[in-house]
Amino acid sequence: MIEFVFMLTRDDVTVPDARGVLAQVRDVGLRYVGFKDIGPEPEELRRVTADAHAAGMEVMLEVVSTSREEELRSLRAALDIGVDWVLGGTNAEDGAAVLAGAGVRYCPFPGTVTGHPSVLSGEIAEIATDAARLAALDGVHGADLLAYRHRTADAAALTRAVADAIDGPVIAAGSVATLEQIGVLARAGAWGFTIGTAIFEERLPGGPTVAGQVRAVLEAAAGS
Repeated sequence: MIEFVFMLTRDDVTVPDARGVLAQVRDVGLRYVGFKDIGPEPEELRRVTADAHAAGMEVMLEVVSTSREEELRSLRAALDIGVDWVLGGTNAEDGAAVLAGAGVRYCPFPGTVTGHPSVLSGEIAEIATDAARLAALDGVHGADLLAYRHRTADAAALTRAVADAIDGPVIAAGSVATLEQIGVLARAGAWGFTIGTAIFEERLPGGPTVAGQVRAVLEAAAGS
């Protein structure tokens, strides 16, 4: 089984009505929900986090800011928001220092990540080596891998290489939009995957509702 993280995001930005969307899926069996560090203000994200915790979910914030200063500001905000996981970011040493002692599971990006929406580049072996380097840092729990945001690498081979390189969870983030991709990631050893945009664009089975699509993805993940 692979874990599904429903991202309350579209095109790498948290949707304006994140709390309302969360209310639609609070009773479908979802275990993990997330949002990006771009979109609503931290006060609103605190409310989203509190709602998710009240529904028994763990909350992930994914950092997609493109500067070191913005990234570290987002990590400090994550502590105030009260999330359980922080995903992404490209300044892992500094990020681990910000999050030290907070009990937050930290999974930065391996490889070379640029732009917004974020894109991954580099050879598979280089990305896997970087993932191993990051995983060896104190305070790093796993890797946030842009498996389907690499323009040339095979997503399955890339995911397998990173999963083999580290002991912690590999979460495949970005551009997952089909049940077939979920199966690919599960077989390649990913711990979990995120979907946001594809659900808001009604591209998954179970539509047109968000809740129906989330149920369909959960079923696919459970059977993978």
